[in-house]
Amino acid sequence: MAGHSKWANIKRQKARVDAKKGKTFTQLSRAIIVAARNGVADPDGNFQLRTAIDKAKAAGVSNESIERSLAKGAGTYQDDDAILEEIRYEGYGAGGVAILIEALTDNRNRTAAYLRSAFTKNDGNLGEIGCVSWMFEQKGVITLDVVDEEKLLEASLEGEADSYEMYEEEGAEVFTSVTNLEHLNQTLQKHDFPIQEIELRWIPNNNIEITDSEQERSLFKLIDTLESLDDVQNVTANFLTV
Repeated sequence: MAGHSKWANIKRQKARVDAKKGKTFTQLSRAIIVAARNGVADPDGNFQLRTAIDKAKAAGVSNESIERSLAKGAGTYQDDDAILEEIRYEGYGAGGVAILIEALTDNRNRTAAYLRSAFTKNDGNLGEIGCVSWMFEQKGVITLDVVDEEKLLEASLEGEADSYEMYEEEGAEVFTSVTNLEHLNQTLQKHDFPIQEIELRWIPNNNIEITDSEQERSLFKLIDTLESLDDVQNVTANFLTV
């Protein structure tokens, strides 16, 4: 197992969207609510929750808001009747690009209407459940700042990573199965790697290369619009630009 020059099967595993926006406080708070609801409401015993809280703190969400979100997830907050659902939406953008959307919503009709409008206005269409998800695989991804590749190879082997990828800006991403993410995280921390972000991400099995500038513009505008919606947590697409 090895890095760029040594991995026989290493490929670019996702399309990086230059215009990707930071998550809003609403999106970050909802991620905490769902993580607390799906497991114990204690970050020490809930890796998903701990990751959601870390992201919220890094974005400047107040401790009071974090505690309120924890209480909502645990069912101990009395002033809110909204019930959030995790829903995955799927569709196609310009050029037949597959787009996978993860949402947290208290009104699925509202969310579907917003998404349908975003697709329609940007040369795409919202599809049925299952129409594109077969093109993706969910992975745990850990993003690192500047790293030494030889040390990363050693730690990746120890942490049972599936692969890693070095980038020109000298950072790296390490990929693993969802169930192994906590083990890999602990291993990288043990080796003092500068961890920037930990997340679950849908990775496309194959990417479509977009060469038409108008299609590229439509795709970036669509993804930008989708990511700006409070109900939307993550957007993944299977395209690369030249």
